[in-house]
Amino acid sequence: MDYPQLNGKSRGDVVALLDEWITSESLKRHCLAVETAMRAYAEHFNEDTDAWGTVGLIHDFDYERHPSADQHPVEGARVLSSQGYPEWLIDAVLSHADYLDVPRDTRLKQTLYAVDELSGFVAAVALVRPSRRIADVKVSSVMKKLKDKRFAEAVDRDAIMEGAKALGVDLDDHVKMVIQAFAWNAEALGLAGDSDSNT
Repeated sequence: MDYPQLNGKSRGDVVALLDEWITSESLKRHCLAVETAMRAYAEHFNEDTDAWGTVGLIHDFDYERHPSADQHPVEGARVLSSQGYPEWLIDAVLSHADYLDVPRDTRLKQTLYAVDELSGFVAAVALVRPSRRIADVKVSSVMKKLKDKRFAEAVDRDAIMEGAKALGVDLDDHVKMVIQAFAWNAEALGLAGDSDSNT
């Protein structure tokens, strides 16, 4: 399916781009997780789910090749521009990097920033559970792990807090939204646990 607001780019085009640029399955799953959260929030805010999902899916496509702050996501933005992706999408991708000081002046940008770090954190909480199922993760469990600085220590807690605040949502509600979104797409995210578990 083509999305007119995406200059004719389809989700398949984005997936192909990720396959070309990313070898790490964990990074691909992160991109898919952020897409999943973005789609959930787009529906919540009555926005375009395909447009928002595409931004989430593509936001880190260049990170494996260009992980340093002086390159990511600037180099990726150049690639997106050369391939005909629209400026609003490129601007949104650039905005998720604090160090670029791109204004987060739209709800789309605010949401991308708000779900980026949290997506990785929620997935990590699910994966340390015995069942490895997102369906078994409670908001209280995530909040408790957030206070444990040793757990997933690379995750920027301040970004999670500031992201929720800028988006104007309560942190508990924000965490709940992401958990519920992931539960809907658990199989693709590798968060469904044992294959014989259906709850």
